[in-house]
Amino acid sequence: MKTLYAAVLIGSISACALSTAVAQTAAPAPDPALSIYRETTPKYNDLVHTKLDVRFDYKKRFMYGKEWVTLKPHFYPTDSLRLDAQGMDIKNVSIVKAGKNTPLKFTYDSLTINIKLDRTYRNNENYTVYIDYTSKPNQLKAQGSAAITDAKGLYFINPDGTEKDKPTQIWTQGETQSSSAWFPTIDKPNQKTTDEIVMTVPAKYVTLSNGRLASQKVNADGTRTDTWKQELPHSPYLFMMAVGDFKITKDTWKGKEVSYYLEPKYAPYARDIFGFTPEVMEFYSKTLGVDYPWNKYSQIVVRDYVSGAMENTSATLHGDYVQATKRELIDAYYSQGRSTIVHELFHQWFGDYVTAESWSNLTVNESFADFSETLWAEHKYGKDAGDAHINDDRQNYLSQPNLKTKDLVRFHYKDKEEVFDAVTYQKGGSILYMLRNYLGNEAFYKGLNIYLKTNAFKNGEAHQLRLALEEASGRDLSWFFNQWYFGAGHPILNITYKWDDATKTQTVYMNQTQDGNAFILPIAIDVYAGGKMERKKFWIRNKVDSLVFHSATKPSLVNVDGDKMLLVKKTDSKTLDEFVFQYFNAPLYLDRFEAITAAVKQQSNAGARKVVIAALNDKYYELQIKAIRGADMSNDDVRNAAQPILIKLAQTDPNTLVRAAAITVLGKLKASGNTNLFKDALKSQSYAVQGAALTALGLLNPADALTLAKTYEKDSEGALTQAILNVYATSGSDEQYDYVYKAFTEGQPQTQFNIMKKFADFTGRIKNNEQALKGTNAMIDFGMKYKKYGVAPQVAGILAEVKANRAKLNDTATVAAIDKATVELNKAE
Repeated sequence: MKTLYAAVLIGSISACALSTAVAQTAAPAPDPALSIYRETTPKYNDLVHTKLDVRFDYKKRFMYGKEWVTLKPHFYPTDSLRLDAQGMDIKNVSIVKAGKNTPLKFTYDSLTINIKLDRTYRNNENYTVYIDYTSKPNQLKAQGSAAITDAKGLYFINPDGTEKDKPTQIWTQGETQSSSAWFPTIDKPNQKTTDEIVMTVPAKYVTLSNGRLASQKVNADGTRTDTWKQELPHSPYLFMMAVGDFKITKDTWKGKEVSYYLEPKYAPYARDIFGFTPEVMEFYSKTLGVDYPWNKYSQIVVRDYVSGAMENTSATLHGDYVQATKRELIDAYYSQGRSTIVHELFHQWFGDYVTAESWSNLTVNESFADFSETLWAEHKYGKDAGDAHINDDRQNYLSQPNLKTKDLVRFHYKDKEEVFDAVTYQKGGSILYMLRNYLGNEAFYKGLNIYLKTNAFKNGEAHQLRLALEEASGRDLSWFFNQWYFGAGHPILNITYKWDDATKTQTVYMNQTQDGNAFILPIAIDVYAGGKMERKKFWIRNKVDSLVFHSATKPSLVNVDGDKMLLVKKTDSKTLDEFVFQYFNAPLYLDRFEAITAAVKQQSNAGARKVVIAALNDKYYELQIKAIRGADMSNDDVRNAAQPILIKLAQTDPNTLVRAAAITVLGKLKASGNTNLFKDALKSQSYAVQGAALTALGLLNPADALTLAKTYEKDSEGALTQAILNVYATSGSDEQYDYVYKAFTEGQPQTQFNIMKKFADFTGRIKNNEQALKGTNAMIDFGMKYKKYGVAPQVAGILAEVKANRAKLNDTATVAAIDKATVELNKAE
């Protein structure tokens, strides 16, 4: 699963709000739930095969199901069976023998069916239980999380067709343990079962499930019955169904069907969105030495999805954020969202083929999928792209200090959903990146091959991964796993240097200042002296460690962690001159990133300016953008050198995000001589370039920009829409308010948060009190909906500004609504 709305969206929403809230409240008392050891669920019975026959009641939002579940005792004889079944009506539970159903005694508490079997069974005996039931997901009281915002398992989207411009769909979401909201099962990741799912649906709709479409039958009542068969075992949380008006585009990989299910509007762009999938399947298969293991691979895009994407076996489900036109995709570079597609595909090996045996060991699913994003980036787009992606992971984790006490393999948590965080994803992916560097590619991938083949169609955990990597490499890895997998935190490393000219010796001091024990860190230290680079291998083993070596001349640069592999919070006391040297001589993305970071802070220095100006044409676009945004255009020397370069970039750079960044900086100069450049940029097919150009023109002439914005309303997406909103919110009147209101209320949560401040400013000044109240209520609704993720203080602060402005306009209704909402927003959860 890619938790887009948790790790990316809600995390960014709540960062400021949470920091404020934490600063104002005392540390909470320890939660007793955290003292509970979360063991792997014991196995009393094993799932063998699950057959479902389902039909849907769109009006009631019910699913009527019949199930035949075949099991056997795991080891010990048993005369009982416990199945998870959330919020269902259970009509019949029977044992199936010789084609006949014999009722069994059972009790049901709305969460679990406890069944008394007809006799005691041994582990060489299978038995089949029949269950007739009704699933009522909309009546289920299910608590979501930041990672998965709802947990009712089965979702009816616009079932009555009353929501304009939204299709009617049904889809499921099983992770973590929500499959049992739509069929009774042992809803634990350490279970594996084959399955057959028979769906009867309106004949006009398409269906998708795991495995192969075995048959289709058109019925006389206007329905169709589709039978899907998954003939290799997988865990219950990976079961899926989807029903709706989808157009299917088909590819192949080694004779296996690869298909893309999209809304008809986006079907023409199916290959633009997903068409590289077979190439990724080939690359991952070769890299891992295990061919894609399932009989097909489908990807489907649905509305109102509750997370980012989900790796259901052979049938990945994506939220509608991935749907885009060819034109929208012009600006969709890898790190802007395409990585989710490869993340979910890698799960077909790490997560589906071999599944974490418990949520405590989620790292063997999600850390690998996170790492796979970097793996594909460096293969397809080059080492800079891979290094940039993994560095983003590191910084995502390191920027959240509340995570430093959490182990990667986590046996203590309040709720299993908490494990879906930046420790499991970004920290875990960064750890695998380090481990690959330490072992070398060949040994690392051989170890993954051993792990996959040894545990195929079964479950795995971190210790099995360690043993596989040790078998491949011949190295003991307990030290690595103990500190990174079964320990918490990360090194906080201060690096200082001393050159002794008399003895010609260089000393490098490395001081770990984090609480607790020292981390053992094998590192490369690159020494640049006399026009040459020499690499020294070193193991940091102590909280205070140092390396002393002789050099004929004072090194121009001592580059600690020359491979730029460490997951570490680093303070490096290099001089600015050394960072300048680093930019032009050290080869890696992070070498140049660090140098640009240092240079933009000291642009009065000639060397720093040289770095900033050179980086405007860096070979990697993200570093170009960093330099463009960092250039101090108030400095005459910087502006004189940078402006002609920026003009050229704005006009001709092949990367649209670089062009947009250059236009944005030029726009802030408010130089009328750039007007034609901006107007030419409005003709671009890139929404990012158009958006930057419209914003720039708005800074030059707000009235003209307001007129221009109107002409682009009907054909705008992404950055252009954002620019229109900004122009309207800054310079618009009541006439433009409905456009901004609609964009806010129909946007994804991240979009809503991004534009809320501008929307609030606009709401505060419009003349129409009814519109102002409508907009205020939309912001209140957002704050209440996401209050549990920590946004309430920030939303309350924004509303306070709206209140002050509406009070000046004597808008008593809006002021009263804000007063009432503020009380609710400030209440503790």
